[in-house]
Amino acid sequence: MIAELWAHLLAWLHDVFIEQFDLWILFGFIAQFMFMMRFVVQWVASERARRSVVPMAFWFFSVAGGTLLLIYAIYRQDPVFIAGQAAGLFIYLRNIWLIRSERRSMSQVA
Repeated sequence: MIAELWAHLLAWLHDVFIEQFDLWILFGFIAQFMFMMRFVVQWVASERARRSVVPMAFWFFSVAGGTLLLIYAIYRQDPVFIAGQAAGLFIYLRNIWLIRSERRSMSQVA
């Protein structure tokens, strides 16, 4: 029974990761990598500061990864994925806008 389950699992993994592999799947993995990098950047910055920090690079990786994932979601025609990524992009861009506005205000004061 375990051997049969293992064989089904291996067959499923082969179908999902090997059989259907194409340039769009590669694009999706690259997009997911870009999106994941925002967490790596945030983690490293927080470790260095010894407190929770959200650096500007976090938001740039969010926009880059979110845009690529939105393109991938549109290609896959996944309405849940499309809605989630589109809403996220608005939030990421708004945060960049707010950060830049704050920096501009601070530089005018100084």
